[in-house]
Amino acid sequence: MKNRYEFGMEMLKKVDGHAGEAVVAPLGDLGKILVETFGDIYGREGLSLREREIATIAMLTVMGRETQLKVHIVAGSNVGLTRQEMEELIIHTVLYGGFPTAINGMNLLNSMTLPGEVK
Repeated sequence: MKNRYEFGMEMLKKVDGHAGEAVVAPLGDLGKILVETFGDIYGREGLSLREREIATIAMLTVMGRETQLKVHIVAGSNVGLTRQEMEELIIHTVLYGGFPTAINGMNLLNSMTLPGEVK
């Protein structure tokens, strides 16, 4: 049986590939806690990884957390979200977060090359 950290890293790699490791590596004990908690939440039944990334992208957009949003836009692409779906998702956040946060989210998405895209 895997411990919480190993399971968390397994889930993180499914969502973020190796990018997640780079995010948590410099965080020391905080990174360990993050990985364990990520596994606890993302490993639950009831929502697919795709659905979890939809929720995460929406929340990070509304909260204006652009650094983390960038990571989760890539993660969304990794779990099957298309650029068009993410654009619609960000447009949807206008109702709850307002235009400034949606504009920032859309500008961030538009500045990125997603896995598999060529710009």
